Amino acid sequence: MPRATTGRVHRKRSKKILKDTKGYIGARSTIFRTAKDARRRALQNSYIDRRRKKRDFRALWIVRIGAAARLCGISYSRLISGMIAANIEINRKMLADLAVHDMNAFQKIVDKVKEKAA
Repeated sequence: MPRATTGRVHRKRSKKILKDTKGYIGARSTIFRTAKDARRRALQNSYIDRRRKKRDFRALWIVRIGAAARLCGISYSRLISGMIAANIEINRKMLADLAVHDMNAFQKIVDKVKEKAA
């Protein structure tokens, strides 16, 4: 029996894939075979990037904390090791938020760390 390519199920699957690739450039949005490959790659990249996003944000927080720490006269590594020694448990996300939005609070944390180190 020959393979059916014009049935309802096939058409529904094709329409679903072409709907997903709407907005892609050129044949990637109109030709089924090309759209299928483009969609597969897009889903693959979105899966990978959901994990990469976590790494990227952590790196951003570290850069922000490092820049603010330099303004306060201490290096990032000394700040983090000093916080561990001083038993200050603030994660990097919150610390970066303090560095950006509330520099006075960040300065107080740096002062505590410097006090503990001295």
